[in-house]
Amino acid sequence: MVRLMITPHAPDGPRYPWADLLQTVNRRIHQEHAQSEASTPPGSRHLVEAHRPPDWLGTTGASEAELAHHEERLSMRLPPSYREFLQVSNGWDEESRSCLRLLPVAEVGWTRDIDPELAEIWGEPVGDTLYISEYIEGQVCLLNPRVVEPDGEWQAFDLASWHPGVIEYRSFWDLMTGMNPEFAPEESASSTTSDSG
Repeated sequence: MVRLMITPHAPDGPRYPWADLLQTVNRRIHQEHAQSEASTPPGSRHLVEAHRPPDWLGTTGASEAELAHHEERLSMRLPPSYREFLQVSNGWDEESRSCLRLLPVAEVGWTRDIDPELAEIWGEPVGDTLYISEYIEGQVCLLNPRVVEPDGEWQAFDLASWHPGVIEYRSFWDLMTGMNPEFAPEESASSTTSDSG
């Protein structure tokens, strides 16, 4: 299996400015849609309008009590950047086209339970990962509790059938900023590729 490791620098200042990131993505998606509407011939504009994204692509954030309940269900505390994301938006809409639909915490679970076929195909450590997005067109986002950084962050996977192997990120934050490079820190990310078989 080919693995591409991407390791952006962690953000400085306030830890994980999710509100800024999500507002940036939300604004960009609406700008792109408005441009698409404007460039579409009047006779076909209704087709574009039918796919207009909702005003806000996120949801109300999860409460501390809700997070604690699901951490007890999973028998594990969630990693900091993912936990903070859920407190800002408990899931994310696939209409963003910036990433897959991220599941609300109530739908999150272990890959071996949610998608045993995927776990069997990919083997370890995929079966032990946390399944945090919908599986759409051969792609899914996962968090790996087997690789934990000193700050409590879990390794994140972008697993897809249409790119070579698994793209690994240091954390959920790095996964999301990797999918939205215009919001990533100015320092360039370093990457290495290895062939695991």
